[in-house]
Amino acid sequence: MNHDFDVISAARNWRTDAVDTATPDQIISSVYASDVLTLEQLKARLSKPTFKSLQATLERGATLDPSIADTVALAMKTWAMEKGATHYTHWFHPLTGSTAEKHDSFVSPNGDGSAIATFSGKELIQAEPDASSFPSGGLRATFEARGYTAWDASSPAFIMRHANGATLCIPTAFASWTGEALDTKTPLLRSVEALNKAVTPALKLFGASEGTRVSSTLGAEQEYFLIAEEYYYRRPDLVMTGRTLFGAQPPRGQELEDHYFGAIPDRVLSYMTDAEQQLYALGIPVKTRHNEVAPGQFEIAPIFEDSNIAADHQQLTMQVLRNTARKYGLVALLHEKPFAGVNGSGKHCNWSMSTNAGENLLEPGDTPHENLQFLFFTSAVIKAVDEHQDLLRISVASASNDHRLGANEAPPAIISIFLGSELSDIFDRLESGQGGRGAEAGLLGLGTSVLPPLPRHAGDRNRTSPFAFTGNKFEFRAAGSSQSISFPITVLNTIVADAVSALAAELKAKLEGGADLNSAVADIVKATYSAHKRIVFNGDGYSDEWHQEAEHGRKLLNLRTTLDAVHHLTDAKNGALFEKFKVLSDRELAARQEIMYDIYFKTVNIEGETTEYMARTMILPAAVKYLSELHAAGSSKAVKGVAAEVEAAADELFDAVQALSAQNTATGGDEVHEKAHHMRDQVLPAMTAVRKAADKLEKVVAEQHWPLPTYRQMLFVK
Repeated sequence: MNHDFDVISAARNWRTDAVDTATPDQIISSVYASDVLTLEQLKARLSKPTFKSLQATLERGATLDPSIADTVALAMKTWAMEKGATHYTHWFHPLTGSTAEKHDSFVSPNGDGSAIATFSGKELIQAEPDASSFPSGGLRATFEARGYTAWDASSPAFIMRHANGATLCIPTAFASWTGEALDTKTPLLRSVEALNKAVTPALKLFGASEGTRVSSTLGAEQEYFLIAEEYYYRRPDLVMTGRTLFGAQPPRGQELEDHYFGAIPDRVLSYMTDAEQQLYALGIPVKTRHNEVAPGQFEIAPIFEDSNIAADHQQLTMQVLRNTARKYGLVALLHEKPFAGVNGSGKHCNWSMSTNAGENLLEPGDTPHENLQFLFFTSAVIKAVDEHQDLLRISVASASNDHRLGANEAPPAIISIFLGSELSDIFDRLESGQGGRGAEAGLLGLGTSVLPPLPRHAGDRNRTSPFAFTGNKFEFRAAGSSQSISFPITVLNTIVADAVSALAAELKAKLEGGADLNSAVADIVKATYSAHKRIVFNGDGYSDEWHQEAEHGRKLLNLRTTLDAVHHLTDAKNGALFEKFKVLSDRELAARQEIMYDIYFKTVNIEGETTEYMARTMILPAAVKYLSELHAAGSSKAVKGVAAEVEAAADELFDAVQALSAQNTATGGDEVHEKAHHMRDQVLPAMTAVRKAADKLEKVVAEQHWPLPTYRQMLFVK
């Protein structure tokens, strides 16, 4: 195998499709949301009474009137066919973490041999896909196939295009015949409503007008790697598992710190531009793009929007990133840790709460110490995170994210909150009774008279914090790059709803007892912060000292692995919380726990089997072939020395593969949680031993014999 040719072809043999780029004015006027059935589009196509009825559902949460379904379906079909769609699909989020779709044609035959385009209100509102092959966690038996998708009118329909046509996608919820949620969207929608019902009464105590509704908002940053597809298909581990199971560290990684925010290579920039044009057409508000820390790593980030729509858009973003990469001879890797020894990839979730009038409830204003409403809701978030550390950790738990959390580019598995210097000072003063404002934001001098001073944020950023206040929102940094954001946001919405409900009840009681609003809020904020300030940490989350202090001094949870965390999902307090707000029943919660165990087991099992396969059929044969060549080359000191190194590493690899094979054959038990623990405690360490020996071989076997593209090649050919 000529690896020099592989490198050259990977660098040169890439293609690009001409993209109709647009100016900002053109994007705004004709591209943005052009493939989305917006409210304006519907308003133009529906009668006033029909649109008013639909608007009541979208804006006020009123029950959808089935009598308008046929009219809406006709408008939707007409619009989609004008856009070139030939098929429609109910697009939903099963518990696989990805999306699902079954396409049906608009074309229906007539009895006279002709055909017509049909799409009824019944077909819009509900469909019946086969649910038997989706994970259900024991909610249904495999032979029970009936499941339903139900139109989510709060998320707009959109067009997905492909080379030979287009499809109308209708966002839907997915439930079993018994009405139990088999998806991630249904609990998310329930949690949004729970947050609204908890926060709206609290806002009224602060003087909010009637008709105020509250929803959570979200902007999810997406990190990813790009590698040449020339290399991807030569790596069975990447194809089968999404990460490299082998790979010695190259002489150069990210230590020069020259990739972060560096000039974007032309090939990558062309790809990014193409992807952005598609995302704009889907109404996805992408804002930034840049090189990330590791070689070959990049990021795309949107601005915030309603969390349900943001969750849909996040899934679409991943799909567009993957599909578009292939047009440029690239493959987009969304795994949390595709390459050992360099940065992994996360998905930072920027979360806040907003009213239907556009008021951000976590906006501190110019004087946060005087902003009663801001301090009240921030206190509720602090309380929520402290009381439900376990749920936040569980919400980001996966076999792939275990490789990232706690490493030097990701927050630790210990959940804590970063508030920054000014906000921490304000809370400390309130707790002590001082009040007022201590630390000032001030100005940041740039050290030269040529450049003006810039306003400085009240607190510096903290990349080591899993949950950081960043000016007018909280950034949940622990989510993994490949996961759906629906469950983390469901958890956030629910735990904050719980905290706000409790604090609002206290505030109402104080006001009814004659206290004025200022003193009542001050008392509640003081007591809440005092009770939960252990969760606030502004220091280095990577340090050993913090781990000691967090676990032993502050008694915070440190759920290091997925299995440590998932165990707590069905704790009594968690079941009671989700049941209280009607977000997940006990059965639905237990099902999700079962699925998380099952996915963990299967993920590591696939990795273990792939590791054994590659070591036996690719790496060991390469080492044996090179040894044979060396033995035929004579008996010089150099030959004997190299042969001894190769032989020692090959023997180590052989022994490690034998041990891994034994663990792959064993199951660890009959129950899925027993199998999952076997994977963590036996298979993963056995895989590590195989990799250690194989990576030694990579450094001593002649390059022309090495069967796999190396990190040096994959990370630096752009």
